[in-house]
Amino acid sequence: MKREIEAQTMKSDITNILPEECISYILSLTSPTDVCRSKLVSPVFRSAADSDTIWGKFLPSDCYDIISNSSSSSSKQLIASMSKTQLYFHLCNNPVIIDNGTMSFSLDKATGKKCYMLGARRLSIAWANTPIYWRWKRLPDSRFSEVAELKQVWWLDVKGTIETKILSPKTTYVAYLVCRFAASRYGFEKKPVDLHVELEESDAGRTFRVFLDPSVNIPQFCHERGDGWMEVKLGEFFNQHGDDGKAICSLWEVDNYTPKKGLIIEGIDIRPKDSR
Repeated sequence: MKREIEAQTMKSDITNILPEECISYILSLTSPTDVCRSKLVSPVFRSAADSDTIWGKFLPSDCYDIISNSSSSSSKQLIASMSKTQLYFHLCNNPVIIDNGTMSFSLDKATGKKCYMLGARRLSIAWANTPIYWRWKRLPDSRFSEVAELKQVWWLDVKGTIETKILSPKTTYVAYLVCRFAASRYGFEKKPVDLHVELEESDAGRTFRVFLDPSVNIPQFCHERGDGWMEVKLGEFFNQHGDDGKAICSLWEVDNYTPKKGLIIEGIDIRPKDSR
């Protein structure tokens, strides 16, 4: 009786009916998260889940075109030697610097959707090239060659724009200012800044007002990223088909009576909502 039950169980086990290629195809219709979980089912699923058939479908269709725009020849050579499975996880953990070093590209590990960071040099920063107001410098823990450090301004105005057509469709994106403060700073504990994200062709977006460097009794809106930097949410938008022109991400504080100093900007991170 026991042998009959075991034999029946083996017949009903999908791994004994379908070839591994079929299991890989079925898994490719799910999500990266589901595929990773399937590895716990059985050795056959574990092997199928590592198939390039699966991870190649999770890579964006223009992935190799984007990577070809990398400013690092060694990075392009490394990526060219990888399997699609290796490439997927590499891009999740190692942003590729593109567009002459002004932007980075990576993938959201849970969904495979595109993530971009606009480096400080790609942003529109009022008075950024006036040395008495801003200083451009290198920091060893930044992915970009330069960051912008605020020396002193009264009029703070920072904008970043990205074409929605390069983002993943049918995705809610969130934009974050990636920053930190220098040891010597002032102004941001006294005056809140306005944060805003809007789509060029569709809506007006929402404006939030927060303190970047709040005192003890005021809620903290800047959060640690885990890479030595802080981030503050600027806003979010829904990218339907990529035909909304540009997403415009802004931060400003234009009170001419409050000088501000010490903000260091690495860039603006644009990634799918709930990706961390």
